[in-house]
This record gives sequence, structure tokens and C-alpha cells, in this order.
Amino acid sequence: MTTETLRKAEPTAGGVDTGNPWRVILYNDNWHTFEEVVLQVRKAARCSGEEALAITYWAHTIGRAVACAGSKPDCQRALGVLREISLQAELDEA
Repeated sequence: MTTETLRKAEPTAGGVDTGNPWRVILYNDNWHTFEEVVLQVRKAARCSGEEALAITYWAHTIGRAVACAGSKPDCQRALGVLREISLQAELDEA
């Protein structure tokens, strides 16, 4: 994982400005392996492995991270994918 990828995924002090009306918040997980979470995030967010790794890293170290942002139907689909393996996540209106 590059420093640039981490920097892009890092939340700001004022929150994450995604420019989208909905987002999926992923919370830290102590029951699944790091690799399991990365794979599920990649599937849910439809992102690269490097991006999924960065999202998982921030959820792990900070306690939560924006897994994806977009329309309500897209975020509901992503939330369902994360919950397939019982990851703790929620849908939030940005």
C-alpha cells in the first residue's frame, strides 16, 4: 500500500466530503481476518485491492471508515455485501 493511497483514504477532521448524498460506514472488526475484510470491501465498494486495503486500514486503526459513497441504492447494495459476512456497517446520509 502506498502512502498516497493512505492519504487519499484518510478521513479529515471535519469528516469526509464525498460529494455524494449517501455513504456506507465500515466499523472496526475483531472477528474476521484483515484479508477477509479487504476482500469484502473490494467486492462491496467495487474498488481496487489497494483502495480496499486503505479503507480497511482506516477502519482498523481509527475505528471506522467510509467504505463507499454514492446513491442510496448503490450504498444499500454495498451495505448488503458487507453484511454478507456480518461486518458491522451502516448506511448514513452525508
